[in-house]
Amino acid sequence: MDVGLGLTFQNLHGRVSDADVYRHELTLAARAEDQGFDSIWTPEHHFTGYMMTPNVPQFLSWVAGKTKRIKLGTTVTVLPWHNPVRVAESFILLDQFSEGRAILGIGRGLGKEEFDGFNVPMGEARRRFKEHAEALLQGLETGVMEYEGAYLSQPRVKLRPEPYGSYRGRVYASAVSPESVRLMASLDVGLMIIAQKPWERVDQDLRDYRARFAAVNNRTAPKPVVVAFVACSEDKATAQEMRDRYLVEYARSTSEFYKFGNKEFASIEGYEYYAALASSVEKHGIEKFNEFLADLQIWGRPEEVIEKLTMMKDRFDVGQFIIYTQFGDMPFDVGRANYELIARKVLPALKDLEVTANASPVPADARVAG
Repeated sequence: MDVGLGLTFQNLHGRVSDADVYRHELTLAARAEDQGFDSIWTPEHHFTGYMMTPNVPQFLSWVAGKTKRIKLGTTVTVLPWHNPVRVAESFILLDQFSEGRAILGIGRGLGKEEFDGFNVPMGEARRRFKEHAEALLQGLETGVMEYEGAYLSQPRVKLRPEPYGSYRGRVYASAVSPESVRLMASLDVGLMIIAQKPWERVDQDLRDYRARFAAVNNRTAPKPVVVAFVACSEDKATAQEMRDRYLVEYARSTSEFYKFGNKEFASIEGYEYYAALASSVEKHGIEKFNEFLADLQIWGRPEEVIEKLTMMKDRFDVGQFIIYTQFGDMPFDVGRANYELIARKVLPALKDLEVTANASPVPADARVAG
């Protein structure tokens, strides 16, 4: 099984400088290939210390220059904020730099502060995402982008340099709402699971996604990529403390950044799922919700972490894990020890897990579904 390293570049409380955060996490990235990780991933975020990752392809290009084999992914690139031509050019160029190692993660975004900062109406996000994704996938596959929609009017342009290779099979999309899950199946992309809901609902989402994918694309859906924030220690009590401090603080920062308790989601088209979530948060309390988010993550001694991730792999038929080792307000020395212990004792066991091939491979002449 392939296992990737996720990087957050978080600076939640300003106790260290942004430069210190980058110095620390760039060191983790530079060592990831030698530690045995198969890929490196980071999300796109703007304007706050929640995650200081405004230009992911640029960061991944830096990683490409430091490495030889490791794959380079985004968790995710938020399409409604960008001109799809520029996104296509960035990832084609990353592919050229890395000789085909890029993986494109896409999503529609959830942070209102970011939509406001880019002057993009949040209520247009779902429809913009669909049009931008269709245009982008076509451009990456053919080297030509041309699209006419309600929000995107793109005259025909040829992308140069030409695509290094097909992106089919290396595009994943994050999706939390049921509507987004079905859309990703229609777009012919893999699913990226970022834990924000009960696992039984993820089970249902995957059933819906796989059924729709097979109906639309006439083949088996790709196996999902699962993002996991992991706290690991040889000492059980220390692992529990890491959960109680750092995983909960990460959950708290996520709730605050995305405003999960904001009932205004009810008035924003495409975000009805989050309006229902806000009502639940109001009923039960935000701290209880933060504890729930923390409990969706993974912590324990190395053997416990391996067992939990193996169970998740079997339950969801996971194709790849992305593991975050530095998060919340975790001090650098704690994050470094967490990273090294996971690399030394957890990573080898996960890489030994067998991932069965999909029953129906992608036909060589298949078209991207629009």
